[in-house]
Amino acid sequence: MRKRRHKSPADLALAPLLTTTIESLDQEGRGVAHVDGKAIFIDGALPTEKVTFRSHRIKPSYEVANVVDVLKQSNQRVVPKCPHFGLCGGCKLQHLDFAAQVANKQRLLENDLKHIGKVKPDNMLPPIYGPTWGYRHKARLSVKYVEKKQRVLVGFNEKATRYVADMNSCEVLVPEVSALIAPLQALIVQLSIRDKLPQIELAVGEADLAYGLPVIVLILRIMGELTPSDEALLKAFADEHHVQIWTQTKGPDTIKPYYPLGSSTQVLPALQYSLPEFDLTYPFKPNEFTQVNPQINQVMIRRAMQLLAPQANEKIADFFCGIGNFTLPIARSGAQVLGLEGLANLVDRANESAALNGITNTQFGVADLFKMTPADLTALGRFDKWLVDPPRDGAFELIKSLDASNSPQRIVYVSCNPATLARDAGVLVNEKGYVLKAAGVINMFPHTSHVESIASFELI
Repeated sequence: MRKRRHKSPADLALAPLLTTTIESLDQEGRGVAHVDGKAIFIDGALPTEKVTFRSHRIKPSYEVANVVDVLKQSNQRVVPKCPHFGLCGGCKLQHLDFAAQVANKQRLLENDLKHIGKVKPDNMLPPIYGPTWGYRHKARLSVKYVEKKQRVLVGFNEKATRYVADMNSCEVLVPEVSALIAPLQALIVQLSIRDKLPQIELAVGEADLAYGLPVIVLILRIMGELTPSDEALLKAFADEHHVQIWTQTKGPDTIKPYYPLGSSTQVLPALQYSLPEFDLTYPFKPNEFTQVNPQINQVMIRRAMQLLAPQANEKIADFFCGIGNFTLPIARSGAQVLGLEGLANLVDRANESAALNGITNTQFGVADLFKMTPADLTALGRFDKWLVDPPRDGAFELIKSLDASNSPQRIVYVSCNPATLARDAGVLVNEKGYVLKAAGVINMFPHTSHVESIASFELI
């Protein structure tokens, strides 16, 4: 058994060049093969392809490798649209036909449900998908001043490294933001704090009717003092590119607007998104969680409402409710809805949105749902239905807390991690008396390996 770890380019060149045929894709979008019984995960390879590869991480039971050459191509391989694909770590699947990307994500969900949860849905839902380019409305970009070259890099990290990719555009960001990458590089290199600005977080809201332009907020992570010259440059940039600049000097509580600030006679356009189908508008702060793909979010909520089928006489709980993305559409049915969320600022925003939209049949509260107990759950009262939309860790403690006194008839579970959905589905079906009625994927992040999914459970 080989036991070596390659850390430098010189070491990598020593790894043997091997040939294999790819069997499938894993959860990270890598080709999977087996050589002498050992699993090899090969970045850049697609199923059915014959490739040469060189390993850069070698463990007793598996290896991680990069493609060196594709000897026989898959008929699903396409030319990546982005010139930075392969270097930038933001997308991993641009070389795979879009329909095949979605099909692969559906297979991953089915496999996780089968092998992790030991469950099978009665029905596989058709995948939800939409725009494939220019969809991303939120992102966190890294910034690096390269002193030797007297230039600044702004972008995502390189694939499998902490280095910032040398890029001047991004095909998955909304076009107005992609067009800002090169101007941001030119701006930051002129600042006195060019080496003390490691990150830019961005958020895009719906177009402001007064200007006909999307509302764009840039949060600059600043680790030094701005000079008067810096301030002038930042303000000129904001004016020229019609963006709002916010700053963050320490923790999240230091995030605040910098320029423009508005006045008693001029109110700045706020970040917001809407759900026209439910006549809802949601204001949000640039650092607050919202879905990165607003078009897909609308379709996802429509499907969740179809599966949940809320009725006016029901009591419904929305766990991990965030700013009320699902809570308020449920409330439009007339049901009494309780939304619980772990972050107080998101609960504040949910209450703000409920008031803005004239919704009075909701109640929001702060709760650590990762520490839920059966007694805590029972104390909330009995609900007819649940909607659950947890982060990647899933909702294990919440699901484990179900018993005969607090189990709803129906649960709709929205997930950003098929493995934890499968784990929790196993508990619901094999321990709590539910049937997995339906499941399917939501392609919230095209060209990436990220799998969003939705599942519906009924109590027997």
